Amino acid sequence: MRIVHAGLIVSDLERAALYYENILGLKRVARPDLGFDGLWYGLEEGQQIHLMQLENPYAGCERPAHGGRDNHIALQSEEFDQVRQRLDAAKIPFTLSRSGRQALFCRDPDGNTIEITA
Repeated sequence: MRIVHAGLIVSDLERAALYYENILGLKRVARPDLGFDGLWYGLEEGQQIHLMQLENPYAGCERPAHGGRDNHIALQSEEFDQVRQRLDAAKIPFTLSRSGRQALFCRDPDGNTIEITA
């Protein structure tokens, strides 16, 4: 088995797009009309991230300070250092992996946790 896609709920697609495209460097792919707004991003080997602009049933829930202790998706990037620099430049907080691996955990504007590994 392998992951085909991860679906994440967002409240503002344009704000989310700035994060996923300008900070993480992802590229949009075509998305069918599903009756609600959303964006799809292509990853390697056909995998995708689906952003869905829907009412968030988890809004207001308290989240752990370290994203590694929360629901998250992990993305491996050959541009780890560049992603970290873009996070710093945009003043987006992140925490480093507590395991000692070259990895960081950050949150998108809606609080979804993304792990970036080298």
